[in-house]
Amino acid sequence: MPAKSKAQQKAAGAALSAKRGDTPKSKLGGASKQMLDSLSERQLEDFAKGSTKGKPEHVG
Repeated sequence: MPAKSKAQQKAAGAALSAKRGDTPKSKLGGASKQMLDSLSERQLEDFAKGSTKGKPEHVG
């Protein structure tokens, strides 16, 4: 399931980077930290992939 907003996509990308060991987990905050703990690497890939074109910045 792809992300519905740019912010969600960005948070998933940060969490994916931490899950793979490219970014320290201590640098994560908020949604990224929650995503890291609750989603698998495959789920994070699905959220992070795709274009941000046409997506809103945030979803209410």
